[in-house]
Amino acid sequence: MKKLACVLALSGAFVSTNAFAWGADGHRAVGAIADKLLKGSTAEKHIKELLQPGESLESIANWPDCVKGNYCGPQSQEMIDYVNANPKHSEYHYTDVPFELDHYHDHAVGTADDDIVQTLKQAIAVLRGQDDEQSNPHHFTKRQALILLTHMTGDIHQPLHVGAAYVGTDGKFVVPAKQGDVDTVGFYDSRGGNNFLVDDAKIEAAAVAGGVPAAEPKPQRPDAPKNLGKPFHSYWDSTTVNYAFRRLSTKTPDKFADVVIASHPDVITNTGDVSTWPYQWADDSLIYAKQAYADVTIGPLTKQVSKKGDTYYTWTMEVPANYPVPSSAIAKNQLIKGGYHLAAVLEAIWPTK
Repeated sequence: MKKLACVLALSGAFVSTNAFAWGADGHRAVGAIADKLLKGSTAEKHIKELLQPGESLESIANWPDCVKGNYCGPQSQEMIDYVNANPKHSEYHYTDVPFELDHYHDHAVGTADDDIVQTLKQAIAVLRGQDDEQSNPHHFTKRQALILLTHMTGDIHQPLHVGAAYVGTDGKFVVPAKQGDVDTVGFYDSRGGNNFLVDDAKIEAAAVAGGVPAAEPKPQRPDAPKNLGKPFHSYWDSTTVNYAFRRLSTKTPDKFADVVIASHPDVITNTGDVSTWPYQWADDSLIYAKQAYADVTIGPLTKQVSKKGDTYYTWTMEVPANYPVPSSAIAKNQLIKGGYHLAAVLEAIWPTK
């Protein structure tokens, strides 16, 4: 589980690597959808008791990413205390199940006690009033549990935060039989797709050709170094969200939420005890991880060295010509699911009688 280390290494080599799953706007959109769906509910009252004045699910949705650095401004004491108490907090955001598989299973290849499914289970348990060592080994407070549930419900609906790609020495995808095989017997971990590099400008041109409205031009720094490629994970975190917003002619998370709720989307409801819902969400994301990696072409393995002197490996990746259209549609639907599922899990925890 080394995605964070990889992201840091990549940021030293490339112009930028998005640190936020779904991007800041994507997470806020998930929170905004839930905020609107929960208006007037018992859950909304409990949420307000845990949030500070002026806060909402939308406004706190990026908090678990903001604690990773100064992306959102100076760290608050609350953030510093959380990081100090949770040294593995960066691992709470994802799991690394081979994307070819259909289900998440505890203790299987790519899973961990601190991964996103287990973190969501703990957050749900805390909000339900279960606060023993087994249910809450990280000693999350109820406020922290709400913040984590809000953010991680968004994360787990991002396909690459669940389905991981492992590559053999022949450049083909492989499914490791056991965790010990990864990076030791010729199976390379792509670090959640961060080590696959795509041509962002080429994809943007394909997006516009496929009907995505052109983006507003942004000023370019004349001294900016040439980007060696955009991490495939970053494409799914941010670019697909940008395309989804543009296709709906929305520029803000709040407007995105308004448009999708007004469309009355048909969102599959979860079944069984609420503690099992993170497993269902993970299995659903594996469906779309398969689509994310369908028909892509991987180039040769390339050795890279970060500014800190660490060695890592990357591959160039070619995606199908029409890739932006289906990938942005998946992103839109997964953001909608994230918002509706967040509202549903909070209503299941605090039902309106």
